[in-house]
Amino acid sequence: SKCPDARDCLRDLILPTMQEVSPKVDFTMSFIGKSTDDDGVECMHGETECLGNIVELCAAHLYPDPKIYLGFAMCLSKDYEKIPQEDFVDECALEHSIDFGKLNSCMSKDDGAFALGMLRSSFNRSDDVGATKSCTVRLNNKVRCIRDGGEWKDCDAGSSPEDLIRDVNEAYDGSASAQR
Repeated sequence: SKCPDARDCLRDLILPTMQEVSPKVDFTMSFIGKSTDDDGVECMHGETECLGNIVELCAAHLYPDPKIYLGFAMCLSKDYEKIPQEDFVDECALEHSIDFGKLNSCMSKDDGAFALGMLRSSFNRSDDVGATKSCTVRLNNKVRCIRDGGEWKDCDAGSSPEDLIRDVNEAYDGSASAQR
């Protein structure tokens, strides 16, 4: 939630792609971090990033349509230095028709254990697929493209939205014809 590479990836690749192909994609947003020995969590950009990640996971949990929660995540990432300031999060929530009260309830449910559990599961999902860079874009269980250090890497099929849209459509059309 506080990574410039993730912000750029979301703005320049994920959002434009999802606007075109979201019904064809089972999109999951996962974060990179680790659980600590004292039942805490650790994020690359510090504690406020972990809180921002939780805010975004709660939005995705409450509003599973990627068009809603990805728009909200993009709003937050535009000024990620302000995460997790309540007035800033509330402003982005209002802009994307997300109920801030519900968001807050999600974050505090079971004294925060529910949201922390979602964050740990997210870390595990990233770890299970070997994602170590934010932003790692995967398609059909394979790395499709990585944004790291302000550069696109491992994007053999291209790093533009048009390239990813093409690949999503090809994968979707291939799986649809296999089911017929």
